[in-house]
Amino acid sequence: MLFKSTGAKTGRLVSLLPLLLILAACATGAIREKLLTMPQTAGADYVGQETCLGCHEDMEESFSHNIHGRLADFEFMGGQGGCESCHGPGSLHVEGDGDTDHILRPAELLPEEVGAICATCHTDGDLMDWTHSEHALADLSCTDCHSMHSETESTLLKQEDPQLCYSCHQEMMAKNNFPSHHPIKEGKMSCGDCHNPHGELNTEERTNDLCLNCHSRYQGPFVFGHAPVEDDCTICHDPHGSVANNLLVQNEPFLCLQCHEGHFHMLRESATAEKYGLTDEDDIELVETLNPHGSEGFQASFSTKCTTCHKVVHGSDHPSQPLTGGGLTR
Repeated sequence: MLFKSTGAKTGRLVSLLPLLLILAACATGAIREKLLTMPQTAGADYVGQETCLGCHEDMEESFSHNIHGRLADFEFMGGQGGCESCHGPGSLHVEGDGDTDHILRPAELLPEEVGAICATCHTDGDLMDWTHSEHALADLSCTDCHSMHSETESTLLKQEDPQLCYSCHQEMMAKNNFPSHHPIKEGKMSCGDCHNPHGELNTEERTNDLCLNCHSRYQGPFVFGHAPVEDDCTICHDPHGSVANNLLVQNEPFLCLQCHEGHFHMLRESATAEKYGLTDEDDIELVETLNPHGSEGFQASFSTKCTTCHKVVHGSDHPSQPLTGGGLTR
């Protein structure tokens, strides 16, 4: 009876497995979103920007040149204008002779609290994906990259792109100094051309579509397509930099052989006079002319660069083999 009871319970668990998998997927999706929490100053009321500047005179000139200080009232998206739009209502701060415990200081708040303050106004365009971004999920705060009181930079960045990005992504800085790289250090591109720091990539479609914005000649359509090209450019290319030519993740032929491991060219044995038992001098001379590398002729010829013959690797209107290739047609 114990065995039968255990078997029945196991059967019920197996029947519930699909439901458990769906619930697990939903739970994982919820975790992959940053929940923003608006900080509060209990019991405080708004006093207006003029009151703030009465004490913080050093900020008055700076704030007049700041992009936040130049906003009209209707541009605050329903939020409070002036200093209190970020620092919260300041009545308790004023009554407490400047006690900083009664005012919001974004630089000392949790990342999700700072994000909630900024998201009061910044909720459209490229900023709307912040809660799902890798930066938000890594507990980065808006103030890690932006200086809210900056006077000169419209985006309020603490450093210019790419130096700001490199302060964390040092591996990418190293790759950008590899022999093959995108022209970032030459000043012709920036990280922001491909990446949205408040979201993911600067595309709403596939990764390939982002690459094709510049490399449109590889878009096709082609009669004979190359499967990795149609799937994801980063299968063969490292966009941040590579020691191989053309941003390839590995040199030829090793990159190609990861998929085409049994390529017939390199497995084919070259014809030699000894193989065919030739003794006639004319026949021997002809064979040696066609195969100057001897029995390793095919290996020596086709183990160097596949693009010696397959020059249009992104797609072609010509088949890779003759249509009468004797079983070699792909």
